[in-house]
Amino acid sequence: MRDFADLDELTAAKGEHLGHGDWLEVTQDRIDQFADATGDHQWIHVDADRAKDGPFGTTIAHGYLTLSLIPMLGKQIYRVGGIKMGINYGLDKVRFPSVVHVGARVRTGIELVEVTDRQEGKLVMVRHTVEIEDSEKPACVADSLVLYVR
Repeated sequence: MRDFADLDELTAAKGEHLGHGDWLEVTQDRIDQFADATGDHQWIHVDADRAKDGPFGTTIAHGYLTLSLIPMLGKQIYRVGGIKMGINYGLDKVRFPSVVHVGARVRTGIELVEVTDRQEGKLVMVRHTVEIEDSEKPACVADSLVLYVR
């Protein structure tokens, strides 16, 4: 865990890789719960029998499920002190270079890409690279924006 005392210390780390979180297994139960929450019950995600004959030989996680894991996986990597709050400000770019098969383990790494002064505090862009264990290609690369309010 990387602890930044305040926004000035965070700003000084611009351009650095801040570390990796722990591995998380993507289970069929998690995939099914995501399908229920979003209404996306496409067979490639939820029908294990049909998916055996599909293009990946098994069910796969939704791309948006992988993206939605970023807050949970990322909070293990760094925190900022001396702020009132951090607000999810959005995403600049998201790509899904590889699928996540059921049972695969994923983790995220974070690079501090940009820090911009704002009246309220700092707008920070971090690049999350969601890695798949034993895979050369990541599952997701997302530039996330967080507004840290003083």
